[in-house]
Amino acid sequence: MASQQSTRENKKLSWNRNTWILVLGIIFIAATLRSPLTSVGPIISYIKEDLDISNVLAGFITTIPLLAFAIVSPFAPKLARIFGFEKTLLVAMVILTAGISIRSLGNTFFLLLGTTLIGIAIAFGNVLLPALIKLKFPLQVGLLTSIFTVAMNVSASVAAGVSYPIAGTSFGWKGALGCWIILSIIAIIVWLPQLRQKVAIQENQNDAKLSKPIWKYPLTWAITLAMGLQSLIFYTTAAWIPAMLESQGMSANQAGWMFSIMQFSQLPMTFLIPILAGRRSDQRSLVVMFGAFYVVGFTGILMNWTSLTMLWMILLGLAGGASFGLAMMYFSLRSRNALEAAELSGTAQSIGYLLAAAGPVLYGYIHDLWDSWHAANILYAITVVGLIISAWISAKDRFVTPEK
Repeated sequence: MASQQSTRENKKLSWNRNTWILVLGIIFIAATLRSPLTSVGPIISYIKEDLDISNVLAGFITTIPLLAFAIVSPFAPKLARIFGFEKTLLVAMVILTAGISIRSLGNTFFLLLGTTLIGIAIAFGNVLLPALIKLKFPLQVGLLTSIFTVAMNVSASVAAGVSYPIAGTSFGWKGALGCWIILSIIAIIVWLPQLRQKVAIQENQNDAKLSKPIWKYPLTWAITLAMGLQSLIFYTTAAWIPAMLESQGMSANQAGWMFSIMQFSQLPMTFLIPILAGRRSDQRSLVVMFGAFYVVGFTGILMNWTSLTMLWMILLGLAGGASFGLAMMYFSLRSRNALEAAELSGTAQSIGYLLAAAGPVLYGYIHDLWDSWHAANILYAITVVGLIISAWISAKDRFVTPEK
């Protein structure tokens, strides 16, 4: 099987006009899946001051999208089956554009409503893009997943970096959040030609209907845990790493830069890991690699070895990029067809993001309960162990569903 897969992956992709338009569409949709979210954190103080909202409500703004992911993700494959991947993704981009516009109107109600719409729209993109890649590029899943994940992470990093400077201008926080409507409108325009290129899914997927719900297969739960635990680490570090570094003696500016280094360190792995994973039938060696990065990185932080903080941030960034890239590949590698990939993606991301949403809250609760960063950091240790185990199980060469 490994040799057959290697042969398939080595086949050249025909880069004709339609292929380029489709890939550009995937890139622009991917670029909208994180930037409207990562632009919020750096300017939350501006939002709080202008709208006079509490810390609890301010924190809830960042939690709403994760809850939307959890609630909406299972429905995305079902709607794609009815209306097609192309039309469903187009509608999602329209909803995203509306959400960004509404969120920037400068009212607490509209802020919450717009954020909810953004979360709903992004949930569709999260679930359907990996399945669409498997459908349209079955022989180049690794390459296209790399392009998809890199576009998503680059836009996320840029949004986090530019939102604060924009909010400090005459545009204010509304402009800093609203400017991302430009990206979503471009995504809609670039995606429109796909409505004419629709593939009749069922013609190529005669065995698409599952004999039982995807969540009843044991491997689904391993993949779900791998997806959820790597997301929990990401969102918990995003919420708490800067504050923890400040407690170790760093200035707020230095802590912010360290977090940025961790973010950008993800990029090489988000590109390389899907390609490497797609070229081999068993990915357990990749799990060992990112597991080692996580263990060394968190050990350095937990031991307060602050002179090497930059190294720990780079290792955690490499680990995060690798674990995320591999988690996204599991949806394609462990499914037999695009609709099965969509079902697996929907289930894993629904439960996974619900788990991730609990991470920052649980970390903060443990910290407050014992008034100790060391106590809270036990959560990282437990999560890393769980992630390595679940990712190891998921990385073995097999499919979620048995052969018919």
